[in-house]
Amino acid sequence: MNSGENPEVPVLLVDDEPAVLSSMAKVLKSAGVDNLLTCSDSREVLPLMEKQEVEVVLLDISMPHITGDELLRKIHELYPHIPVIIVTASEDIDMAVGCMKEGAFDYMIKAVEPNRLTSGVGRAIDMRRLSRRYNSLREGLLADKISHPEVYRSIVTRNHRIHAIFRFIESIAPTAETVLITGETGTGKELFAEAIHAASARRGPLVKVNSAGLDDNVFADSLFGHTKGAYTGADSDRKGLVQQANLGTLFLDEIGDLSAASQIKLLRLLESREYYPLGSDLPRTTSARFIIATHRLLPALVAEEHFRRDLYYRLQTYEIRIPPLREHGDDLPLLIDHFHGQAVEQLGRKKLAVPPELLTLLETYDFPGNVRELRSMIFNAVSRQREKMLSLQPFREAMGYTGELNLPAAVETFSFPEKLPTLKGITERLIEEALSRSKGNQAIAAGLLGITPQALSKRLKRRKGGNSD
Repeated sequence: MNSGENPEVPVLLVDDEPAVLSSMAKVLKSAGVDNLLTCSDSREVLPLMEKQEVEVVLLDISMPHITGDELLRKIHELYPHIPVIIVTASEDIDMAVGCMKEGAFDYMIKAVEPNRLTSGVGRAIDMRRLSRRYNSLREGLLADKISHPEVYRSIVTRNHRIHAIFRFIESIAPTAETVLITGETGTGKELFAEAIHAASARRGPLVKVNSAGLDDNVFADSLFGHTKGAYTGADSDRKGLVQQANLGTLFLDEIGDLSAASQIKLLRLLESREYYPLGSDLPRTTSARFIIATHRLLPALVAEEHFRRDLYYRLQTYEIRIPPLREHGDDLPLLIDHFHGQAVEQLGRKKLAVPPELLTLLETYDFPGNVRELRSMIFNAVSRQREKMLSLQPFREAMGYTGELNLPAAVETFSFPEKLPTLKGITERLIEEALSRSKGNQAIAAGLLGITPQALSKRLKRRKGGNSD
């Protein structure tokens, strides 16, 4: 089967000959379609479908009571989204054409080759899944609200872009497709993986593994496990993480660091859902859902031939990019309060007053370490604080505002005219930029410029008075 997994909704087989039903069921089960319903009385088909959702219907034409073509018309009228495959002994071309016009998904002659039967059913199942996926995505992305906010309680945000990601997660969570999460270090990719798993309501656990630094042998042993005697020191069988995550989710972080050999193993696992424990010749299958994450730019790695192109394409079904903190600065007030609360609780301190200038100061910073860096800053500041109010000094030190101008955007966009500006002119521009970024706060602007607040105040007074430096 193309999908590599059993349909969650059963396939319905309808034929008045029990031997035919048994034969078709055997062929489909051998291809991995185990969830089957059989019906030998055509009068029971519609009542059954009223009570039980079905994925695909395989329908005989020549049956007593209600003929297959009559049932086809009824099913297509009542359940137009369900593919119906006609399986009949008749080789009448006109009948085949008529059935297709009535809405049949496919038409097969009995004693059909097993591959023809399984491929036809597989295509019908894939079509249903694609249709459900499209409808789910469409409804989720158009919705204005999040259906299950409790799933995202560990992600502190009010940002509209991240809320759009939440809605996307709710749309794709019920599927078993692999999800690729990308984003800079410290953006919280693991938290989003946890949210996807929670939203999926899968029965198995969420199993996590960091791929960074794992050589090929350790990677294979960690994921696939080994049998007793597979190598020196393998004194007993060991379950791999793939087996532990069965019916659940396997989260593979930092896959941009995988070796070429490990990338091949991962690609085979994602495509076939089969793997071999070390030392075993018998393949095992998994129904785990895979969530893959990396902070590295995979297209660049592909271009440099450090990452397999086919694996990258395989991972692109669903990709979620977590924005860096500098792109959702509106979350800073929430995050400051959240991490401040965590810090005082974990460090056993009383809650401190937060100076209003802290937010203005943090808004001037790009946060290369993202949310993780902000958390570390706040924990460090709380641990060092002995007064009742948080000091800005630990934050200034962490941000590097200790004597050098840190205005990268202003410098990068500044272009000199043919006639060079004066030092006074450049100084004025830098002061204006610093005041703009600090929202008029002279103490913070002075820190950005690497001078004391008193020195900045003198310069502003001179400028106001029209005096030169």
